[in-house]
Amino acid sequence: MSTCPDCETGRNLLAGACRSVFQRGLTGGSAGNMSLRVEGGILATPTGIPFGELTPGNLSLLDETGALVSGPKATKEAPFHLAWYKANPDHLAVVHLHSPWAVAVSCLADLDPGSPLPPLTPYQLMKLGHLAVAPYAKPGSAELCAGVARLAPGRTALLMANHGSITGGASLTKALDAAEELEATCRLYLTLRGLPVRCLTPEQAAELLPPKGA
Repeated sequence: MSTCPDCETGRNLLAGACRSVFQRGLTGGSAGNMSLRVEGGILATPTGIPFGELTPGNLSLLDETGALVSGPKATKEAPFHLAWYKANPDHLAVVHLHSPWAVAVSCLADLDPGSPLPPLTPYQLMKLGHLAVAPYAKPGSAELCAGVARLAPGRTALLMANHGSITGGASLTKALDAAEELEATCRLYLTLRGLPVRCLTPEQAAELLPPKGA
């Protein structure tokens, strides 16, 4: 498992990442949330503060049970962050975005929950692994957390129906990289819908995907 950053370093990393995704239009207003494991707990984005206004000093610090240690009230979706960490002990960061292309794909009626995107590019498979879709549930609800917890083990990325994306990684950089790859792949998928597409063959995909459950 990667080493957790100290709290001060983590605050700077998380606040900077939030401002970056806001400035690049990957989430708007106070939509979405992020968290980062640090020495002594878990830093999370607070409820109701837009990503573009977050600073190192106004992040929430939680303990491993989700109880608030310091700072403002944390995002109401902190429970599914905790569930993700429990399912993937090697992950140090979780990113949930309402990025427009991923949200658009999550609203499609014909999505296969177990394989929502065709294998279009090598980097899609290498960075996202086995993608799945968590069923719709009210944001912040126990049902949403349960749906994420059921699918999270061994995964890097999920879509949540009619909601957005969740990605995790052994560092904040890796979790963000996966979120951006998912957004780019969703954009590519919607751009190509209705056109003849050459997908990667099952053999080509198998060379790139980790074994299921790995």
